[in-house]
Amino acid sequence: MPQFAANLSMLYPELAFLDRFDAAAKDGFKAVEYLFPYDFAKEEIVARLKHNGLQQVLFNGPPGDWNGGERGLACLPGREAEFREGIAKAIDYAVALDCPRIHVMAGLVPAGQQRDALQPVYVDNLRWAATEAAKAGRDVLIEPINTRDIPGFFINRQDHAHEIVETVGAPNLKVQMDLYHCQIVEGDVAMKIRKYLPTGRVGHIQIAGVPDRNEPDIGEQNYPYLFDVLDEVSAQCGWQGWVGCEYRPKRGTEPGGTSAGLGWLREWRQRHA
Repeated sequence: MPQFAANLSMLYPELAFLDRFDAAAKDGFKAVEYLFPYDFAKEEIVARLKHNGLQQVLFNGPPGDWNGGERGLACLPGREAEFREGIAKAIDYAVALDCPRIHVMAGLVPAGQQRDALQPVYVDNLRWAATEAAKAGRDVLIEPINTRDIPGFFINRQDHAHEIVETVGAPNLKVQMDLYHCQIVEGDVAMKIRKYLPTGRVGHIQIAGVPDRNEPDIGEQNYPYLFDVLDEVSAQCGWQGWVGCEYRPKRGTEPGGTSAGLGWLREWRQRHA
């Protein structure tokens, strides 16, 4: 049965960030993920995790100037020193929060440059990051992101991500497989689960409804079927990762809107009680 983690950057948007831990626990989540922890002291987050009996299963490394539009530094020539500083900070937080995974955002392809020319920098940065993370017992993840939500993002397809993981050759470098992004760019999601999960190179999965990134029971994807596929393939290959609920609640910032939209999860739990 999939293990679901609440994405606190998107869920419970009517609440202050630190209060979202309490809300997730009340809704029965056992784990959380989010974009970035760096605006908060490590001790504050640890206290919220412990108080609510939650596991921290994923967060992102520093992305550069997020408010200025940057979406990662890993593929950008000339930013290697800043990238390394960010990874060191992420590892420090990961150790304090007992978080096993750090998503390293690739970044945007600069205007006038080609992906092929940037890939050596990307590979070198990932190799360094994976080596440093391994010293602390952490995994590094890379995620293909669709070209509609983040135009120009360096990595968009599952096959490209797995090619890069193979090229780097670090056992703790894995792919963050977001089924929302995968559906938009490639489709054929069930077969990609069947293809890639048994490789051992998928470290985390995320979900959202397509096309509007709302609850997984809204839109064109049949998530009950995909969850059954995950169950089947996981049983065959021994995959034991988490499934992050990285979606925008349909009822937005309405008080209790996230909880009201969790009927899909309550139904799934009842089916597997």
